[in-house]
Amino acid sequence: MLTNTPPSAPTNSAPDSQLAVAEALMSLLRDTTTEPRPDIQLEALTLAVSADLPVLLWGEPGIGKTAALTQLAASLDLPLTTVIASVHEPSDFSGLPIVGDDPAEQGVPMAPPDWAVRLVRAGKGLLFLDELSTAPPAVQAALLRLVLERRIGALQLPPGVRIVAAANPRSSAADGWELSPPLANRFVHLQWTHDHEVVVRGLAGTWPRATLPRLDPEKLPEAVDFARRAVCGLLSARPTLVHRLPTTETRRGGPWPSPRSWDMTLNLIAFATAAGSSREVLSLLVRGTVGDGPGLELLASLDRMDLPDPEDLLADPANAVLPERGDLRQAALDGVVAAVRTRPDRARWDAAWALLVRALETGAPDLVVVPATTLASLRQEDWDVPAAIEHLAGVVSLSQRADRAADRVARVGAKAGR
Repeated sequence: MLTNTPPSAPTNSAPDSQLAVAEALMSLLRDTTTEPRPDIQLEALTLAVSADLPVLLWGEPGIGKTAALTQLAASLDLPLTTVIASVHEPSDFSGLPIVGDDPAEQGVPMAPPDWAVRLVRAGKGLLFLDELSTAPPAVQAALLRLVLERRIGALQLPPGVRIVAAANPRSSAADGWELSPPLANRFVHLQWTHDHEVVVRGLAGTWPRATLPRLDPEKLPEAVDFARRAVCGLLSARPTLVHRLPTTETRRGGPWPSPRSWDMTLNLIAFATAAGSSREVLSLLVRGTVGDGPGLELLASLDRMDLPDPEDLLADPANAVLPERGDLRQAALDGVVAAVRTRPDRARWDAAWALLVRALETGAPDLVVVPATTLASLRQEDWDVPAAIEHLAGVVSLSQRADRAADRVARVGAKAGR
């Protein structure tokens, strides 16, 4: 029996039309805006790149290292060339041997890869060496000359090329390796982390646009002098910090102090000073070059460089300007007392008391307790007690009573514990 079936309604389900709709949806998803937002990580990265120092970004997979490099390349107007280090052979970085017409006379030249030739033709660029921690030791050895001398085979990369690498920690890398000490010591190591607020706001359609640091031409000579005094002053006082190879394999694959890394640190301090960068940015750069321990020592010595001269304070205590920060003020007062101990006389002793009174009037009282106690112990028999001590006696006495009360509480607690 024959039946009549109605024809099916026409639909726009052709593959090309569905792909067009999908493309429209993806276009809407890509339609985002940016807003200016300070970013100390990106500022530190930009300063290191401006100083023409190789940078290594350490971070977990998927936190935006590649996106940051793309933004930096666009901001600096540099073409970005990405090379996955782990998928290349050592000869890809040392050069491929090409046999010529007469090898006995002309030798065997080492031909560079195509991406290196493109960088030379462009005259500038940002070379991004990705997945560095998954490159085997032989490839890392081949990268040494590229990172330090900017040579690939017989080809010399132009001065306009900057090098940035990225790596995952060994615990999260695919078949990861620790970096060899010679390669690690050639990089400025920056820990790359994500900001929860930035990610949420970006997924909502507004990503940050970092403001890149600007070097002040008028500050260049001052910045160089400051950097040299900072590094040379520390290494003169701490000669064992000049070269200190870490004892563990993991720490050898990170930042550690050597003459090479101290030279990099000097450059970074000069660039950060000329750009007026914050202490947070400078801390990332210094600790990322010579390691946390030496880096923190250097940062502490930078604070002491900003302290006023004790002799200037003693010369005019009534108009002395003391640091606002508590630890720096304490150091300045200790320096004054040490200066009086080195060259004691009645006038200097009185001036130090006057300075302690000024510190009491302009800052936290507890900061004058230790300097006042030490200064009192320097009194000689023929020196009269200055009137300034009356202003400080109450503070010192109160502090001593508080210390004794704290000791009693501690002793009672210890007995109760037994």
